[in-house]
Amino acid sequence: MALRGVNAWSKFSYGRRIDTPNGCLLNPEGSRLIFFERCKKSPQNSIKIFTHIFYTNHLGEPAGFKSTRKIRVEEAWEEWDDLQELG
Repeated sequence: MALRGVNAWSKFSYGRRIDTPNGCLLNPEGSRLIFFERCKKSPQNSIKIFTHIFYTNHLGEPAGFKSTRKIRVEEAWEEWDDLQELG
């Protein structure tokens, strides 16, 4: 779009979910914690999410590292929603 001879581009997204799941979810037993984090090096058109799984102590705090996965943002949202439905 040209505006008085200056190129102006909008940064709006139409019909696309650009937000990402971000934060931690604790399982109902309190034994594991899953942390969702956006991969900062992934391009905007192919967003990737890291999921880090930790073992927890009796207070629900991270006590040991279990694993990490790198997944597409759509898969991360599905997993986030499924985990919240399960409690």
